Amino acid sequence: MQSIVDAVRYKPFALAAVAAVALTCTTQSASADRVVASAASAASSEDLMVERGDRGNAVRKIQRALGIPADGVFGPQTERAVKSFQRRKGLLVDGVVGPLTRSALGLEPFSRSSVRRSSSDVRLPRILRLIAECESGGNPKAVSSGGTYRGKYQFSRGTWESLGGKGDPAEAAEWIQDRLALRLYQRSGSSPWPNCP
Repeated sequence: MQSIVDAVRYKPFALAAVAAVALTCTTQSASADRVVASAASAASSEDLMVERGDRGNAVRKIQRALGIPADGVFGPQTERAVKSFQRRKGLLVDGVVGPLTRSALGLEPFSRSSVRRSSSDVRLPRILRLIAECESGGNPKAVSSGGTYRGKYQFSRGTWESLGGKGDPAEAAEWIQDRLALRLYQRSGSSPWPNCP
């Protein structure tokens, strides 16, 4: 510390340098997990970030560690639980499970095979995102209590088949559900979802 004080006394720009270092040390990164993850990715391809839209065993592990139902889908409920955990632990609250949050959860690094990314190339209008949130919380595997309505947009089987869907909507890939919901929306507007915006 004395050497810093001496440097300030004898070098006119040293004070500015000390201030910059102090500011850098006390300012939190815009996304700490993302910064650590990109640094770690150079060293290890196994330190993945897991975020909303991802699926798989890594998501189930995160959900179990958070004490929420482990369905393997990183949807709105999981994101809220991650943010709440980050807030309690004094981490950056961004809803992303990168190396810092994963470590605070007590989990080992995730393998690439334990995370499936959404492969949707469907650009959804905002209204469909709101409908999905209202109908199922954004969960593509959701099934209504009576079993009649299924998937992210709570399709009936008849509606699903009329749109060209095959099998159970709740078992279909999310991008297929998005594509067929968009087709239904383009055909009928929001009327098929009378209880949602």
